[in-house]
Amino acid sequence: MNIKQFEFNPFSVNTYILYDDTGRGVMIDAGMYSDKEKKETAAWIKNYDLQLKHLLNTHLHCDHLLGNPFMLKEFGIKTKAHEGDRFLLDSVKDQAAMFGLSMSDEEILVDCFLKEEEAVTFGNASLQVIHVPGHSPGSVVFYSEADKCLFAGDVLFRGSIGRTDLPGGNYEELISGIRKKLFILPDDTVVYSGHGPSTTIGREKKYNPFFPPARNT
Repeated sequence: MNIKQFEFNPFSVNTYILYDDTGRGVMIDAGMYSDKEKKETAAWIKNYDLQLKHLLNTHLHCDHLLGNPFMLKEFGIKTKAHEGDRFLLDSVKDQAAMFGLSMSDEEILVDCFLKEEEAVTFGNASLQVIHVPGHSPGSVVFYSEADKCLFAGDVLFRGSIGRTDLPGGNYEELISGIRKKLFILPDDTVVYSGHGPSTTIGREKKYNPFFPPARNT
């Protein structure tokens, strides 16, 4: 599986395009905001002649879905997200306005809702959906066992975790979910987060200050 990473919008959201040798792929968290970012994305996809099968959202905070209407219009793919974040769709524009951003009048659509342990397939590749609430009620991560990588959204960062002070956030739930669902994965699993640099499960178990070593057993 090939991974292309972009960094978009004032929040420096990591947008990922995953694809295999069949030319089929998925996008995770369409963060493009400016016309320049949208043109860059479209040109890159068309240059590689990719067929994007799914637009996956790790969660439905506005910074991670600013580009969803563009991707629907340009490539005809709709959003897939967890139902736990459905309520956030009603306030997407208000979320953006709080940070001085504007969104088009086009509705943010969710084509279908993802479920725990569901497999999202494209070409010969597959991603497992893991529900890890706490940053938001519907936060999910996407895990590829074959490629030893995890796309964590705002659940887990290098040396940190997602904030839990937004609507629906829950600190204890997030900590528990990371321990029970992510820290059981192989230590060499690469974690691609929604913001910032990548890391590994092993590194976060050992050095992440939110998880003292004595509590990682």
